Amino acid sequence: MRHTAKGAPMTWTNTDIRYGRIARGLHWLTAGLILTTVPLGLWAESLPFGTSEELAWKAQVFSVHKTLGVAAFFVGVARIIWALTQPHPAPVSRKAAEVWLAGVMHGVLYGALVLVPLSGWVHHAATTGFAPILWPFGQGLPLVPKSESVAEVAGVAHWLFTKLLIGAVVLHVAGALKHALIDRDAVLARMLRGVAAGGAGLRARGAGLGAATAWVLALAAVLVLVPGTAERAASVPVPVVASAGGWTVEQGTLSITVRQMGAEVEGRFATWTADIAFDPAAAAGNRVSVTVDVSSLSLGSVSAQAVGPDFLNAGTHPVARFDADIRRDGEGWLAAGVLALAGAEVAVDLPFTLDIKDDVATAQGSVALDRRAFGIGAKYPDEATVGHGVTVTMDLTARRQP
Repeated sequence: MRHTAKGAPMTWTNTDIRYGRIARGLHWLTAGLILTTVPLGLWAESLPFGTSEELAWKAQVFSVHKTLGVAAFFVGVARIIWALTQPHPAPVSRKAAEVWLAGVMHGVLYGALVLVPLSGWVHHAATTGFAPILWPFGQGLPLVPKSESVAEVAGVAHWLFTKLLIGAVVLHVAGALKHALIDRDAVLARMLRGVAAGGAGLRARGAGLGAATAWVLALAAVLVLVPGTAERAASVPVPVVASAGGWTVEQGTLSITVRQMGAEVEGRFATWTADIAFDPAAAAGNRVSVTVDVSSLSLGSVSAQAVGPDFLNAGTHPVARFDADIRRDGEGWLAAGVLALAGAEVAVDLPFTLDIKDDVATAQGSVALDRRAFGIGAKYPDEATVGHGVTVTMDLTARRQP
């Protein structure tokens, strides 16, 4: 028998025929966050970033989007926990297919409330720099490394899950309007005003399995869209050249650190070679020549922009080269030479430490550069948007060949 006890007192908790105030409050808070955060993210994606001012505005919009997304995550978790502890009011509809479809959509929506913001949060935590979250926490996440592969998977998942969320919301709204305008029943009124409606009868049997199937297919689609991710998660081997001096670089990293929107962003070049002619006992003749594939730079979420025409301009200047003499510098060493980068040549002194044991040499060093000396980022003169200073760090292990 169907109950419509509209005069029953309002409660904070659910009953078999009524949503309580807490459930309805969480529902409309979630709806507000979704209808704000998703359009904000789509708008942020479309914003240009050709000037310093445009980049600053784009980053600010993205920061608001991410901050609201974190809030949506916690609201979504709270809503799910509350739903699990409450009775679910009986369906108003008497149509089995309609009840089943509504149950599936609710399952998809509940999953999206967590997975959409969580995937975006993981993407943010796995990369660095651009558009910080405005909460006093959340720039990083436990168990989430700074990894281009992790960021790529999370980014694809966030994009795909957002589309699933949008589809589910559209169907959810269409269903609510159908009930209000065509069926003229109390489905929408039950969530708007807490009207009591529904009763014993149909249940959404198998809807949980349907929703779970949808999410399994979505996760499988992510893996299809990002092939070979596990392989790329391993460290990229450094291509090296055995030099006339008989040293071969076996492993190493060449990285840069810049500041963007006040936050440090670290990146590294995946492809570079080092030709080393070095005898620690020689007073002269020690040299190094480093060649870098500029397009191999990975710099978090701004990799494409960093190698684009406004910055490193890899399309026109695909290779950077550092040719230097190596000499003693107090207790350490110094590579003094010329760095050819982005069409400019600038004298650079790179101090480094060197430890040689048997036939294995380990070297670490860094140098601070000014991007303006190379004409890089001329459209971005504001240091608060894109910092002028760039720290280049090298760390390598080389073996002397017999």
